[in-house]
Amino acid sequence: MSDTYSSSSIRFGTGLTALGILGAVVTAFLGVYYAPMVNPVAFNAPEAYRILYWHVPFAWSSFLAFCMLFTGAVAWYKDRSDWGWRWFSTGSDLGLLFGLGVITSGPIWGSAEWGVPWDWGDLRLNTFALLTGVAFFLVLSRRSQPDGQDTRDTLAAIGLFGFALVPITALATTWYQKRHPGIVIIDGEGTGLDPAIRAVLMFGFFSFLVLFVGLAILSDSVIKMEEMLEEGKRDLDEVNVK
Repeated sequence: MSDTYSSSSIRFGTGLTALGILGAVVTAFLGVYYAPMVNPVAFNAPEAYRILYWHVPFAWSSFLAFCMLFTGAVAWYKDRSDWGWRWFSTGSDLGLLFGLGVITSGPIWGSAEWGVPWDWGDLRLNTFALLTGVAFFLVLSRRSQPDGQDTRDTLAAIGLFGFALVPITALATTWYQKRHPGIVIIDGEGTGLDPAIRAVLMFGFFSFLVLFVGLAILSDSVIKMEEMLEEGKRDLDEVNVK
């Protein structure tokens, strides 16, 4: 029964992942050929803004991953639940993946728009880089340290600390805006987005959301199979000892 469930989960996750990748490709196409040009007076490199159709969904998806990590860490501390640890592990994996997407695409745009790929004085850039660094540490530690309750407790505590950076990063451009653009999604006086730009952004978000869910299902299935393999190895060791 578990083997059948794992196989169906993997097929479903693979399908969603493929659909999400297709949506991401379509988003890039729409961003280049459909989305209108921004005001050239407001941008130093107006054409370069088109990379934001991937950069912004990458950022949104990374925050979902860190929320998943936080939920898993709390569940692990509360009930020592296996699903909580899987959520924590999946959240750290996807947080690293989508976080790398953010800090790769962002400097490309920054180089064109600002003349420098990174601004060490910008709060949002640096807190997000630290957040991605926490995800990298968690992923590396999970793969290099022996699995056990003490290891899980330590990494979950670090994950909870790292999650504290999420609201700081999300609101950094409201509290302290230096170079990074503020959040402008809803129309208001002197703000707002062109409807076509907003439509492409939302299409990109839903595409990356489908990709996120597909990868989360695949990651969860892989972690389950790893746990089953470890359990099988322990059973074999007990049999050999007897």
